[in-house]
Parts: sequence; structure tokens; C-alpha cells
Amino acid sequence: MNDISQTITSPAAPAPIVTRERAAVALLFFLNGLVIGAWAPKIPFFSQALGLSELMLGVMIFVFGVGSLVLMPIAGMQIARYGSRRVVEITTLLFIPTIVLVTLVDNIWTGAVAIFLFGGLTGAMDVAMNANAVEVERNMRRSIMSSCHAFWSLGGLCGAATGGFLIASLGVTGHVLLLAAVCVVLFLVARPMILADAPHPSDEPVKAKLPMTPLPWLIGTIALFCMIPEGTVLDWSALYLRNELNASTEMSGFAFAAFSFTMAVCRFAGDFVRDRFGAVNTLRFCGVAAIIGLVIAGQSSNVTLALIGFAITGIGISNMVPIAFSAGGNIPGLAPGVGLSVVTTMGYSGILFAPSLIGFIAEYTSLSTVYTAIPSLLIVVLALSGLARHADRSTGH
Repeated sequence: MNDISQTITSPAAPAPIVTRERAAVALLFFLNGLVIGAWAPKIPFFSQALGLSELMLGVMIFVFGVGSLVLMPIAGMQIARYGSRRVVEITTLLFIPTIVLVTLVDNIWTGAVAIFLFGGLTGAMDVAMNANAVEVERNMRRSIMSSCHAFWSLGGLCGAATGGFLIASLGVTGHVLLLAAVCVVLFLVARPMILADAPHPSDEPVKAKLPMTPLPWLIGTIALFCMIPEGTVLDWSALYLRNELNASTEMSGFAFAAFSFTMAVCRFAGDFVRDRFGAVNTLRFCGVAAIIGLVIAGQSSNVTLALIGFAITGIGISNMVPIAFSAGGNIPGLAPGVGLSVVTTMGYSGILFAPSLIGFIAEYTSLSTVYTAIPSLLIVVLALSGLARHADRSTGH
């Protein structure tokens, strides 16, 4: 009886640092990041193949974002019905071929369809794997979200850093076929270990309407304003280095690589930092670092200084989004799937939708001006940073 009483009254001890379920979700994040990272050096080739101006490339990136915003809420509804495991398996299998599809298109209309599906399934897989990560985090009673996103950044680093060289040696088609094959292998390794969470049928009726409480929308604003800079670095840093700082094609890809490298390193440390100092303090430190890095990148007079700026930006952005996602999945009085769906959709609209507007702005100003002005969004994040306290609920703090 005493043992039973102790079990009821004592909080469960945290799980071991590494579990099969944590390894599986980390592999999924790495896979998604690898594809997105490989997409970064392919953007100039995609633009050249379809004869796109900067303005038209902005429109295509807009279509990419629309695809995500359409499919992400649908993925959230399916998670409520079937659980995150089944949804992440299906979306991953559908996502992998889309990178091949965007490579093989040869006109604007097929390009628009391909990039819509690519963006849509990127977003759908993202919602599913983040939902699975929230469940794993809750079951382990440990902060794992930052390290999951670290694996995404590591995948982005590998994809961006190797993309240019592989395209040069294998050709655009050879590169993408190798990429798809690697992704299939990663998925087959991860699949047996993915956490089989229970569906949340009670979430379904709620998902048909938007939550009325302002809290998920405010946390979603944090995610949105953190991911706009990330999307701007992903989609425009290579063109910024090449067109405004006269970098070579090979060097231009290192802007996102430098950003991804520091982001990955800091995300691997982020869970320990967050457990030690709390989500609010971690978010505030990261926000200040990101502001400094973006200003340095935007005001750079040479490639080296710009790369340093993007690297500092990676340090700053690293743990802001994982904290926002953990907070969104742990809002008191709100079903986890509902809060997370709002926060992820708003956040990913920043990385997928907002960068298309950068193309329009860059037509009339410059990318240097854009990178210098974006830190104003992070000042809003600092003002809302107290809401990050909800992220600590997942670990019992």
C-alpha cells in the first residue's frame, strides 16, 4: 500500500536521455531538414530552369507557402483523429517524392503545382513530427524539442553544404535522386521506433472552429516573428551574397550553412539551457543575439562579415521556435492539438509565406535593407517573452 501511495503522490522520474521514440522523431526532423537544406542551393537552378525573375521567384515561394497553409490544418485534424504516428508516416512518404517533382518541372504551371505540393507536404509533415515530439517530450518528462529542431538544422546544414558540390558532380537530377534514396532509408530506420500516441477524438470538434482565447494566438505571433527571419535566410541569403556582395556560386550557399551550423549546435545545447535557466530567460537571450546577428549581416560590406552575422543569427533563432512550439502544446485549459496547430500554422507561415513578400520588397529596396529591418519583429518577441513560461509545463517545472 505504501508503494502504491508513493507512486500516486510522487512525480514520475524523467526517462533516460536517449530512447527509441526520441531517436525516431530526431531522424524525422533530420530528414525534413535535409530536404529543405538541399532545396536552398537548388533555388537558383529552379529559377533559371523556369526563367523566373526575382519577382516571379517571390510568387513561386508564395505558392510554396500557400500549399503549407492549406495542408497544415488538415494534418492537425488527422492527428486528432488518428494520432501523430500514422499522420507522420503518411506525410513523410508523400513528402519525399516532391523534391524530385520540383526538379523535373520545365514550365511555370507545372512548377507552380509541384512547389504547391512540396510546400504543402513540408508543412503537413512538420505539424505531424512536432506533434509527435510534444508527445515524446511529455512522456519522457524532459525537454527534447530544441534537440529535435537541432536535428532539423543539422539536416539543413548537410543538405545546404553538400548540395552545390553534388549538383556539380552528379547534375541536378542525379543529386535529387540520391537525396530521395537517402531519405527513404532514413524513414525505414525511424518507422519502427516512432511513438504510437493515442488519437485525440475530443480535439476534432474543436478543430472545426478557432480557439477564442488569445493565448495561442499570442504564442503563435512569437513563432511567426521568429520564423520570418529564418525563412528569409533560407530563401534569400544565397542571392544576397551573390548579387549584393559579389560572392561566387559556391560561397553563396554557405550563408545558410553558417546559419544552420550555429543553429544546430545551440539547439543541441538548448534543452539543457532551458532546463537550467527556464524558457523565458532562454528566449530573451536568443532574441537579443538574433537582433545583433541580423544587423551585422544586413550592414556587411563583405562576404566574411555577412557569414559571421548569419552565424550569430543562427545562435539567436536556434531555441526560440522550439520554445514557442512547446508552449503552444502545453497551454492550460486547451487541447494540445488545438494550441499546437495554431502556433505551428502561424509559425510556418513566417518561414514559408513571408519570404515571398521579401521578393517584392527587394525589387524596390535591397536585401541589405531587408536584413537590417527584420530585427524590429524580434523586439515584439521580446515584449511577449513572458508567455514562454508555458513551455516549462511539459517537463513538470
